Amino acid sequence: MAEQTTNFKVTIDNITIEVAPGTSILEAARMIGGDITPPAMCFYTPLEGSGGKCRTCLVEVSKGSEKDPRPMPKLVASCRTGVMDGMEVKNITSEKVPDARAGVVEMLLANHPLDCPICDQAGECHLQDLGYEHGKEGTRYEFKRRTFERLDLGPYIQLHMNRCILCYRCVFAANQLSDKREHGVLDRGDHAQISTFIQNNLDNDMIGNVIDVCPVGALTDKTFRFKNRVWFTNPIDAHRNCDNPKCCGEVTLWNRGEDVLRVTARKNKWGEVMNTKDGKPGWICNTCRFDKKSMKDWTIEGPMKVSRHSVINQGHYQNAVKPHETISIVLDGRQPKLLMNIHDISGVNKK
Repeated sequence: MAEQTTNFKVTIDNITIEVAPGTSILEAARMIGGDITPPAMCFYTPLEGSGGKCRTCLVEVSKGSEKDPRPMPKLVASCRTGVMDGMEVKNITSEKVPDARAGVVEMLLANHPLDCPICDQAGECHLQDLGYEHGKEGTRYEFKRRTFERLDLGPYIQLHMNRCILCYRCVFAANQLSDKREHGVLDRGDHAQISTFIQNNLDNDMIGNVIDVCPVGALTDKTFRFKNRVWFTNPIDAHRNCDNPKCCGEVTLWNRGEDVLRVTARKNKWGEVMNTKDGKPGWICNTCRFDKKSMKDWTIEGPMKVSRHSVINQGHYQNAVKPHETISIVLDGRQPKLLMNIHDISGVNKK
């Protein structure tokens, strides 16, 4: 008989739960949910090797374990620290974490431009939420911010390196989803940037997923740029039978009326790509993302579930009843085009 694994008991902000060995503190906090969950800008569950870059998920471990109850001397990254049996963690109950997290946010915003009013990521930007929740009113940074030219990485993706926080999500996504990775981090220190070798285009059939994993507006969809704000759109879950074996075919359509403005993968409340109903990764191909922009191409499932705290929820109405067209009833069943047909050429202006 297989040996039964004993779960670990971990206490986070005075709430105790049991988790499987190998679970990180961040994953355990997400099981509890609410404000107890630390923010994360670089950790992405579907991507192997992600985490440990942004340091926004720092927490205080006041008790290491039952065997070794000593506290950890420094704040630790919850996304890369595994739980131990009897561990006690402080996040919102810690006096050190808020100050440290405010310093991390200040560092992330040191070079980040304040262009939220013109950024396509506004309304669903994790850094925007992080700045409001943990940022400070002012900045101590007195030097010029680093600037880069905008780059077109192929026909569908545009790179705004000024907004990048070097979370490496796009690098991991391209490396794990495509046959060969064509972009990465060049240079070091303050000169580090995401770029391609000699500015090559990103033309892999799954490369559009780097847009979904980007937590800020550094990688944007060129087919959606400046077309609309996300809180004016109506997100709808839909699916289709895609021929690409890597594509799940389950997406979210962002509509304005009957027009499909953009197509994205389905995401959970942590902003990560969801698995499909049969447990497969929820990545989608470029064909579904960029070429299928008609409602006729999809099987509609219904409105996407939106958190009531999200700005996207302001125009999201479920169970809404579309009013009936009454003009045909007023005209005794006749269509208005029979009465108001001005033909192709106006007879008034004809010479």
